[in-house]
Amino acid sequence: MSSDSREQTMLIAYDGSENADRALEYAAKLLKPGTVQILTAWEPIARQQARAASRTGMHQATMTSDNLEDDPAYAEAVQVCRQGIAAAEKLGMYGKAHLVESATTIASAIVDAAQELDVDVIITGTRALTGFRALWSQSTAETIVKNAGVPVLVVPPENEDDDPEYFTRDD
Repeated sequence: MSSDSREQTMLIAYDGSENADRALEYAAKLLKPGTVQILTAWEPIARQQARAASRTGMHQATMTSDNLEDDPAYAEAVQVCRQGIAAAEKLGMYGKAHLVESATTIASAIVDAAQELDVDVIITGTRALTGFRALWSQSTAETIVKNAGVPVLVVPPENEDDDPEYFTRDD
């Protein structure tokens, strides 16, 4: 962290999930920032569709949007980022909104934005996947920790000890 007298810059990776809200709450409680950078990383719908189609081996018709406002993923990202700003304000913080388009992965978009904004710490939630599910899904939080070059506060889900719903039985 910087040793100068400026206020520390905190980046909150915010995707609108319960885990992101929990990370925001912990940032407010433990670090007591006045201002936070709320970052929502998003991926254009055409890129999402291409990735999904490539996994299935099927050919996909090209979908492009020349105008960001026409992309449903962009509209959703704007809404999620606004939700993050509102959540920060409820916790007594002033939030500055940032949207960043992911060119490769969400984690790399967050790390790149953190470097560009010259932040002192990144705060993120995690799904804390384990077992079989963790094998098929790269951990965004783990990738951020490995590549950020700044401290990262990773906040786990609230009910970490509960069995995932696919292990529970309705008797």
